[in-house]
Amino acid sequence: MISYIRSQQILRQALITIEDEIIKSEDALNRVLSLNIISTHNYPAADNAAFDGFAVNSKDTKFLNKNSPQKFKIIGSMIAGTKPITKKIKKFETVEIMTGGIVPKGFDTIIPIEQIVFYPTKHNAKYIVVDKKVGKHNHVRFLGSDYKKNDLIIKKGTILHSNHILALKTLGIKNIKVKRKPNILFFSTGNEISNSENIPAWKVRNSNGPYIQSLNNNFLFNFINGGILRDNHSALFKNNIKKMLRSKIDLIITSGAISAGKFDFIPSVIKTFKLSNYFKGVEIKPGKPVLFAKIKGKNKALFGLPGNPISTAACFRFFVNPYLLNILGVKPEKPIKAVLQNTYTKRKSMTHFVKAQLNTSNSGTLQLVALKGQESFRIKPFTASNIWAVFQAGKENFKKGDTIDCFLSDHPNTF
Repeated sequence: MISYIRSQQILRQALITIEDEIIKSEDALNRVLSLNIISTHNYPAADNAAFDGFAVNSKDTKFLNKNSPQKFKIIGSMIAGTKPITKKIKKFETVEIMTGGIVPKGFDTIIPIEQIVFYPTKHNAKYIVVDKKVGKHNHVRFLGSDYKKNDLIIKKGTILHSNHILALKTLGIKNIKVKRKPNILFFSTGNEISNSENIPAWKVRNSNGPYIQSLNNNFLFNFINGGILRDNHSALFKNNIKKMLRSKIDLIITSGAISAGKFDFIPSVIKTFKLSNYFKGVEIKPGKPVLFAKIKGKNKALFGLPGNPISTAACFRFFVNPYLLNILGVKPEKPIKAVLQNTYTKRKSMTHFVKAQLNTSNSGTLQLVALKGQESFRIKPFTASNIWAVFQAGKENFKKGDTIDCFLSDHPNTF
């Protein structure tokens, strides 16, 4: 049996290659960017108004005050989406301008509409009256003030979210290069597993497949349901691995049949193939029998997860997900740090993945409660949890006030 740290080292050394593909930017949610995206032009594309108001030349207001006001002739109106006025601007002229309207040449500042005094009347306005000095560049959004041409917009390796899609569409980025979603073929195992709703006491409902399938958008993969492998299906499983080697499947994941029982055939079948990397058994709880193998000379890998639903969930989160992020070129996750609110005890050599609740104190501190009922068969605490807490190896007793690493249950910790 190896340590959790060692298992992660092996996973980082046993990568498979995932190719790139080009997709439309509006379809990029939760995809991983393969290349840096660079701005091809300035944004904003021209100086424009940040407020509704009137554009003037600030030099024309230099000597103005309440005792010496000046009328500015209204020569036109600039609405967002229309071409700017191109005629030469004379002294003491102004143009009405709406938010987003291009500031015509000859003007360099905007007086907000709330400050405008019209002449002779608001409803028959020919002029505006200015009775103070107006600063240069007031309420102007400048060309390239958000993005300049050749600025980096998004780094490669970024998991794209809705805010990125907004930026891509605003900046006219139509197509982008992303990592292809890995294809995962999943098998449940065991004579006891059933897809029926009504089952006898000696059967177990199939929940691991639907659980992992529910994660496929957030954890960046395509889920393919291989069905249930029964206790006498070792030859069928071996044949499925052979098919994988000739297919577009990247990973096979199984749940169950990896321990030391009479019908736990997954490890023995996997060992009949030439492997470049392999481990079975990690000092963790839950999920100690977890297995990983990479096929030698092939871009194919396998994970064997324990059959218990909570063990499957924990091992997917802390073995499969880091592996997926790595092969997709995403930086390793950073834990959320929270302050423990109760005590927790474990074996010193073990790493525990703990069902927990993360909350915020009145002062804004992240607080963590390790829930009761950490046995791997218990579903109720997992239902009540909103975070995985990792109690690292090397320490036996954790007390209130200790800082604990936490990981989101159904999203990678990528911020």
